[in-house]
Amino acid sequence: MRLAGMVAVITGTGSGIGRASALRFAAEGAAVVCADIRADANDEAAELVRSAGGQATAITVDVTDDASVVGLFAGAEREYGRVDVVFNNAGVMLDSDGDAVDVDLATIERTLAINVTGVLLGCKHGVPALRRAGGGAIVNTASFVASVGAATPQVAYTASKGAVLALTRELAVVHAREGIRVNALSPGPLRTELLMSFLDTEDKQQRRLVHVPMGRFGEAEEMAGAAVFLASPDASYVTGANLAVDGGLTAAYVTPE
Repeated sequence: MRLAGMVAVITGTGSGIGRASALRFAAEGAAVVCADIRADANDEAAELVRSAGGQATAITVDVTDDASVVGLFAGAEREYGRVDVVFNNAGVMLDSDGDAVDVDLATIERTLAINVTGVLLGCKHGVPALRRAGGGAIVNTASFVASVGAATPQVAYTASKGAVLALTRELAVVHAREGIRVNALSPGPLRTELLMSFLDTEDKQQRRLVHVPMGRFGEAEEMAGAAVFLASPDASYVTGANLAVDGGLTAAYVTPE
């Protein structure tokens, strides 16, 4: 098991990538701290892990609130004594997102608060926890839209994921000699509740899939496997990287510099 003996804090475990990752990290031997603002869904995730034979605890957190994130890491260390992995995965893609002309300020502010401030606070309070453990790994969920333009307009979401990618690179450089690795996971279009609620018509879905060489949506479990790699000793010489798990989408559209 690649994560045996480790403690992983994963945000956004109420559904999607976070839920799949909680199960996969635990299957790989990690004790998992499930963190989500939705208490019922978060408790359910932890119970699923335990029912599968894994070790998990649930802590309700608002990733946009500094005190709440402080409490998350304090609770993780109180429960397990250390934190070895921080997976800043919580995020939103709001139905009200759109192009730069039509998107409203409330949508912009909420998207940036969760997707950018939430990741930044996870790093702000996660790094000291990793230092106390003698090093570790941070994985931040970005997106393919941090590298290419989306076929359906979602400017607030795209801006937020570009920020996550830039933040990841800087933190990787700053903390490299502390034994703290920081990498980004950039999923392609996934068959998750988050994306399917945005791509709510067959036309919207096909406009996205036409750009994916593999011709299908990815699955949350596929992202969980990639996150395990980035968190594990198998990636011991990987930091500041953007791992695109996107069915070949960016390979088809990104021109090497």
